[in-house]
Amino acid sequence: MAVNTKKWLKVRIVSGLIIFLVLFIALLSRAFQLQVLSGQKLKTLAQKQHMTTLQLHPERGIIYDRNGEKLAASVMADSVCADPSKITDPVRASQQISSMLNLDRNLVYKKLSEPKSFCWLARRISPDQAASVENANIEGIILVKEPKRFYPNGELAAHVLGFVGADANGLEGVEYKYDDSLKGKPEKLTWARDAKGKKLFLRVEKNETKKDENVNIVLTIDSRIQYLVETHLKEAVSSKGAKGGLAIVMDPKTGEILALANEGRFNPNNISGVLPERWRNRAITDYFDPGSTFKPFLVAGALEEKIIKESDKFFCENGNYKVANRVIHEANKKRHGVLAVPDILKYSSNIGAAKIAQKMGKEKFHDYIERFGFGAKTGIDLPGESAGLVRPVKNWVPVDTAMIGFGQGVSVTAIQLIAAVSAIANNGVLMKPYIVRGFADKDNRLIKLYTPTVVRKVISPDVAKRLTNMLTEVVGAVDGTGKNARIVNVAVAGKTGTSQKFDFVRGIYSSEKVRTSFMGFFPAADPQVAILVILDEPQRDKWGGVAAAPVFKNISEQILNCFKTSIRETPVFDGPKATKVQLVSAQQTLDAENAATDDESTMPDFLGLTIREAMKKAKARSIDLKISGSGWVARQYPQAGRPLGEERICSVKFELSN
Repeated sequence: MAVNTKKWLKVRIVSGLIIFLVLFIALLSRAFQLQVLSGQKLKTLAQKQHMTTLQLHPERGIIYDRNGEKLAASVMADSVCADPSKITDPVRASQQISSMLNLDRNLVYKKLSEPKSFCWLARRISPDQAASVENANIEGIILVKEPKRFYPNGELAAHVLGFVGADANGLEGVEYKYDDSLKGKPEKLTWARDAKGKKLFLRVEKNETKKDENVNIVLTIDSRIQYLVETHLKEAVSSKGAKGGLAIVMDPKTGEILALANEGRFNPNNISGVLPERWRNRAITDYFDPGSTFKPFLVAGALEEKIIKESDKFFCENGNYKVANRVIHEANKKRHGVLAVPDILKYSSNIGAAKIAQKMGKEKFHDYIERFGFGAKTGIDLPGESAGLVRPVKNWVPVDTAMIGFGQGVSVTAIQLIAAVSAIANNGVLMKPYIVRGFADKDNRLIKLYTPTVVRKVISPDVAKRLTNMLTEVVGAVDGTGKNARIVNVAVAGKTGTSQKFDFVRGIYSSEKVRTSFMGFFPAADPQVAILVILDEPQRDKWGGVAAAPVFKNISEQILNCFKTSIRETPVFDGPKATKVQLVSAQQTLDAENAATDDESTMPDFLGLTIREAMKKAKARSIDLKISGSGWVARQYPQAGRPLGEERICSVKFELSN
């Protein structure tokens, strides 16, 4: 019996050791699997449970005008996100959040009830709303800072600048065209939580890769010229009862666009409810029959080919000229007899132009139409450009040559038209129009400068000068159609245009719906500025010389008053050879230094400052400037001299007269 007991104990001990060894080996295997084979997977799972990472868009690059004035910048704004897993009462939380942020309560509740660790509730809210959210101190509701695109001048140059969407991507204009250059690589915002869900730390991972760094952009636009162009265009559209209008100002010798305006503007700071139709930059997207503004290009080609000379005379049929099955009439029922070539332009004779075109022949005429850039995109660095419409010459019937001679049966864009007339001003050389002058780094050091691009020589300098003299008579003569564009003591070369719009329902050109236009340049002897003005369907004064020419005059006179010296003589950069040139002038630097030496504990005086000056002064004091309006500071709150609080916020109202 004792032997059996000892044997049984021995078996039990051995069995226990075997079981222990099996369990130990199993434990080691499991540990090996968890720590080695599945370690990274489990680590990632743990991080997902205890860490949250958001991708935040960085500040976009600044867009400056040619003088260093900010046209688009980024300011930091609060956005609201949530961790639904940490919200114990989504009903109450959704009621609070929807009330504070004016959101749909049901939509907020749906987001807060979903089984996930993150959702956005509102992006880039106002400071007052952010303060309400912060004071509510709702567990699981988080405020994060995001850059918000801000356009200090509101509607100014909106069609050029464009705007960005909620995802910080450029959607129109320069913002869209140069989106990759303006936006940098997204930053990562990461926070960790303990086992109870309490937030432990916040970390921002910034992009350190130089190649992904965004840049600032300097435009060719002059915001002062842009403002006066928009002002006069708006007045003209209103006073003439026009459907719309556009105007372009260009340096004819370089191709730089100094101003580009479409009436029917929008505020890129708030595009909510704005129809996409209003976003369209009609100056480059829409094409139309140019009417009589096309006549100078016909005459230029005929002179260049020596088909005509200034002294040649054409019988203008006393106002009625039959070509094939069509009868060509003079505008406004005029009746001209024999006219020399300069008079055909001065009086804008349709029949005279038709006869010059017939004498030139369709092949050579078509050739010069293309040489002046019609029928092809100019290549301007803005999105959505159209090529216009020039039919192949083989498809022209006999009446086409005559009618295209006075701008019917061919379609052009406004940017093509201003570039073509600038070629006449530039001794016959066609320049490529452009809107971006260069790129600058974060410290506003020039890193790339675009230089003027010659497209081709269209006509000889001699022909360009002779044609300029004729166009000067169009404006300078007492009986010229462009006399309303005349400027005292300045010779202006220009051409009027009134084009009938085609009625597709009736299949004929409408006598009621027209586009009136005027294009020209000055001073005629040494052109520095070319301007095109177009009014769409004016209800009063339906002739280019009456409706559009005065707008040209008003814009030109103000440009002359603003710029006593040449625009080209006062560049924002030192020149195309510069590689690192500061955008900020010495005077601006001095202003910033003076601001820094003032009493730092009180609110500075912003009254009378421009937006740029006010923003610089505020930045020197680390003050968050809340801006409304445009022009110069008329009011501010708190007033100057008041003690600065912890928030360091000042609201300033800008108005257009100081």
